[in-house]
Amino acid sequence: MKNRSKTVAFIGLCTALALILAYVEILIQPLFPTLPGIKMGLPNIIIVFLLYRRGAASAIGVSLIRILLVSLLFGNVMALFYSLAGGALSIAVMIILKKLRFLSPVGVSVAGGVTHNVGQILMAMLLLDTVELGYYLVVLTVTGTVAGILVGLCGAILINNLPNKLIS
Repeated sequence: MKNRSKTVAFIGLCTALALILAYVEILIQPLFPTLPGIKMGLPNIIIVFLLYRRGAASAIGVSLIRILLVSLLFGNVMALFYSLAGGALSIAVMIILKKLRFLSPVGVSVAGGVTHNVGQILMAMLLLDTVELGYYLVVLTVTGTVAGILVGLCGAILINNLPNKLIS
């Protein structure tokens, strides 16, 4: 029972950290004039970390809870649809690539960042009934790659430096 309580507390802590990083991202976004839809993906530092240190189930759970809470607290129903589409595709691709073991956490994060953007654009194309949004994937692929590298580097630092006794 003690181990289960510790696991629940750890997952709760990771969820809270992901929410804080999402809020920080919202706060700093206006400081940088960017194109619509471009974010750093800071909460995904926690998701990459969890994927490598706790497994797919923890990463999926925290990702889903974070998407729901961020949409409820800071977004709207449309943001929820876009985030769920991007998050689902992203986590699925990251899980597959991690299992294949030919990419580092940074490479897996880059693939997650790019596919998150693909999922969001596909959802927007579906909801708005326009294929022209697909052209925006060129910009989002570049920004998703850069953000994925930074998120992956941060995630790798956590993966390699947090002691197991804090995580297990």
